[in-house]
Amino acid sequence: MQELHDAPLAPLTTFRLGGPATRLVTATTDAEVIAAVREADDSGTPLLLIGGGSNLVIGDKGFAGTALLIATKGFALDGTRLELAAGEVWTDAVARTVEAGLAGVECLAGIPGSAGATPIQNVGAYGQEVSTTITDVVAYDRVTRETVTIPNAECAFSYRHSRFKADPERFVVLRVRFELEDAGGLSGPLRYAETARALGVEPGDRVPVDKARETVLKLRSGKGMVLDPEDHDTWSAGSFFTNPILTEEEFAAFHARVRERLGEGVEPPAYPAGQGHTKTSAAWLIDKAGFTKGYGSGPARISGKHTLALTNRGGATTEDLLALAREVVAGVREAFGITLVNEPVTVGVSL
Repeated sequence: MQELHDAPLAPLTTFRLGGPATRLVTATTDAEVIAAVREADDSGTPLLLIGGGSNLVIGDKGFAGTALLIATKGFALDGTRLELAAGEVWTDAVARTVEAGLAGVECLAGIPGSAGATPIQNVGAYGQEVSTTITDVVAYDRVTRETVTIPNAECAFSYRHSRFKADPERFVVLRVRFELEDAGGLSGPLRYAETARALGVEPGDRVPVDKARETVLKLRSGKGMVLDPEDHDTWSAGSFFTNPILTEEEFAAFHARVRERLGEGVEPPAYPAGQGHTKTSAAWLIDKAGFTKGYGSGPARISGKHTLALTNRGGATTEDLLALAREVVAGVREAFGITLVNEPVTVGVSL
């Protein structure tokens, strides 16, 4: 177990932002993860868990405590059953399932971060969410001080949410188990219209699973959503804001604001989101509020490829990023009466 003091955290995040940690511990086995967590808990030391760093906004002052980098490895495929160690690189794991001809996570290709983060956020894109394939999550419970196995039904999955995100101080994800589908080398039914269009098929159709993955990677790359050290549009956390889910009353008020601001003929994006609720597009809101691709003049700007990504153009500080985020939130609220919620976890700072 490697240990460093006054250790830079910015290189461990996809934003490349944030100050140092008092102490950085790198754990490569489940036992090392548990030992580091117990040590921090026993001594009352603040603990920050880091996986792929793709969903973290760390303050410029850094973290006064122990940062634990979970670097565990483990990919075990038995038929259609998959078990991943928390530290496995997610997009690499997806590639390996596709090579095996299995469906279920192929449309989640290119998403940065580690496998252990996927149940926390209920990671999803292009019509798939991990909640549909996860069977259970193995975690260390910091309250009972035991390793527990939590079945899917007890994970409280919802849109970009779970019991792990709701109670971040309790569970440390160690392993994630999935049940994939053997569809004879075909993908799962395509749920996302953009993906189906790009493949020249209808929503609900299946295609070769490798073609689905390739297409998603191309779509993501075109939006700056696949990591590339040379492309500052990917120095981000991907989607910075979640898509708002509105009640019927809230959507009616929003619809009225849209007509008032943009004209009678303009219809905002609207997707069913459970009984009495409608989901709309954060990217659309940002764009229509006047924050177009490339917006900004400083070192933190909106991506030139996608309005939902805030980026570090090089030399930015976390405060630069947060100033831009606050400007966007205020502008969307003023234009449409909706308050955007940040998707990345903030450490030592807040919007």
